Amino acid sequence: MVHITVIGSCSMDLVVTAERRPLAGETVIGNSFQTVPGGKGANQAVAAARLGAEVTMVGRVGDDVYGEKILENLRKNGVNIQFMMPVANCASGTAHITLAKGDNSIIFVKGANDFVTPEYLEKTEEAVTSTDIVLIQQEIPVKTVEYAAELCSRHRIPLLLNPAPARSVSGELIGRAAFITPNEHECDVLFNGMPRSEALKQFPNKLIITEGKNGARFFNGSREIVVPAFPVEAVDTTGAGDTFNAAFAVAVAEGKKMEEALRFANRAASLSVTKFGAQGGMPFREELEKHR
Repeated sequence: MVHITVIGSCSMDLVVTAERRPLAGETVIGNSFQTVPGGKGANQAVAAARLGAEVTMVGRVGDDVYGEKILENLRKNGVNIQFMMPVANCASGTAHITLAKGDNSIIFVKGANDFVTPEYLEKTEEAVTSTDIVLIQQEIPVKTVEYAAELCSRHRIPLLLNPAPARSVSGELIGRAAFITPNEHECDVLFNGMPRSEALKQFPNKLIITEGKNGARFFNGSREIVVPAFPVEAVDTTGAGDTFNAAFAVAVAEGKKMEEALRFANRAASLSVTKFGAQGGMPFREELEKHR
């Protein structure tokens, strides 16, 4: 069994479904409301655990009801929460999601996730030094992401950087990451509008641009390769990118080559959008093996 450490955000997703999103100043009638555990870090930890990895989560929650539910959900999904220390007198992170016509828009309130600091990572260094790969995103402070990259580099642990939400990052961070997985918009932000084909050529077998239903694209050192997605009827795209990143990390840790790892990740992401909720649709390994 491979071991994956996820450093990142945990939140409670407050999900409204409606026929359409309201315009500015407009009120529309919603169809349903649910609270479901989420956050890019927690989502990726759950997805990796369901795909058969031993997963350790490094993050923070508040000392509120949402925090208790987030930790219980991670525990229920087989994720090690040894390094998930609650923050006193602080609210847990929340994501406010509107789901309409199978697609979503999200406002993320960081809450306790702002306390995933470099100093906190120093206390949880054991989680990084005893793993096969580290998976990190950008819903935690930028200094923490940079420190995690330095820590992984020092201990020669591969780092998969999922640069979401989109923001500029340092060349040093890009250099230290083993893999970088932006979507098309995040790629444009990451590389200041550089043509995507040019960016891919600068980072062969490192930069992977995800393109939703069109699959994923990378440069193998001699040519650009598109690994197609698996066609499905989307019910809820929330968490598809998190499933992709977790599945890719699992595949790489298991020793799969780039194209094979991306096919594995695309298959997992495609299955994840066929059910409701960021984590609700994340497939278990046996489900994935049936859909080849």
